[in-house]
Amino acid sequence: MNTITPSEARRLYLHSQGLYGRDYGRGKAGALNVIEHIGYIQIDTIAVVERAHHHTLFTRVKDYKKSYLDELMESDKAIFEYWSHAAAYLPMRDYRYSLPRKKLFAEGKQHWFHGKKPLEMVYDRIKAEGPLQSKDFEEKRAAKGWYEWKTTKQALEQLFMAGRLMVAGRRNFQKVYDLTERVLPAGIDTTMPTEREMARHLVLSAIDASGFAAAGEISYLRRTQHDPVKKALAAMLRDGELEELRVDGLRDTCYTTTAKLDELQTIRTQKKIHILSPFDNAIIQRRRLINLFDFDYTIECYVPEPKRVYGYFVLPVLYGDTFAARLDAKADAATQTLLVRQLWIEDGFKVSEAFVKALAKALQQFAVFNRCTHIKIEKARLDRASLSLLKQLVK
Repeated sequence: MNTITPSEARRLYLHSQGLYGRDYGRGKAGALNVIEHIGYIQIDTIAVVERAHHHTLFTRVKDYKKSYLDELMESDKAIFEYWSHAAAYLPMRDYRYSLPRKKLFAEGKQHWFHGKKPLEMVYDRIKAEGPLQSKDFEEKRAAKGWYEWKTTKQALEQLFMAGRLMVAGRRNFQKVYDLTERVLPAGIDTTMPTEREMARHLVLSAIDASGFAAAGEISYLRRTQHDPVKKALAAMLRDGELEELRVDGLRDTCYTTTAKLDELQTIRTQKKIHILSPFDNAIIQRRRLINLFDFDYTIECYVPEPKRVYGYFVLPVLYGDTFAARLDAKADAATQTLLVRQLWIEDGFKVSEAFVKALAKALQQFAVFNRCTHIKIEKARLDRASLSLLKQLVK
């Protein structure tokens, strides 16, 4: 069994996630490379700063533009929307691996709501009229709210989850639905993967995106696949496709490939700051954050306000291979100002001049990404000299 240190494990993980020296290239091609390599990009509606799907790509492709996602989905048909552990953009090349979940919904599994839905009426209208949005279906209802969707919206989502409809694009962030056969590009493999094929796909995708993974981490996005994944791991280990990996100090046995172990030897130490989205792929598995980085993180927008420790939408700040701080930020569109409402330094992290300079540069880049021309630091738990330097550098 191969053994690596926690420091080596952190570098391999972050490098595999595109946050420690990996170059995906520039422009739209770089954005597609990211999605294909790390497997999915979570879509989220919260807009305190730029939305998560754009934020996650910006973190890895510095010349990223918001238009790239629309182009990749609508004109290039290189990605598609569906469900990972949440709503996500997925590589079109992996389309067939969405089919087992779609089959469950086609056979009666309910998405969000139970009860009768006007499925065929909705489907027939889109078939006859072409792509439609939820707003194109008029319906009287007593109350409004995300938890009280009109029945036609429920039908659209059920048909989408069952694979009969796909998202052809978005207008003002609202989904435009069309028949699947009118959205899929020619030549896409639409054969149903076997249980073994699906498990192998999950194993190889997880290791490619993370460098190494334990069995539970691999089946994290598909909990129904836990037993097939364990079988696939045993078979792939026996056939020499995988190697067992032990990380000093961690309990779980992990799995990796020879190529990933070779890759580890090429990774060079770096000190760069990434301001991460709470929905970034690198931090979505909280147990790994605790075990590997000793970083206990919660998205507090789902926590009642009186119980919040840090704030509504606090962003993790990664410095090299260390989570060094948490940033409560807001992009104020009216004043084009990036507000740093609070900056917390993690216990035990020693602030240096190099860190402050790297943070100032990262804040400036993040401000531009959020279409802000000013940065205002309201509170920061820094010593007086470091805070003075930070404010001076971001002017």
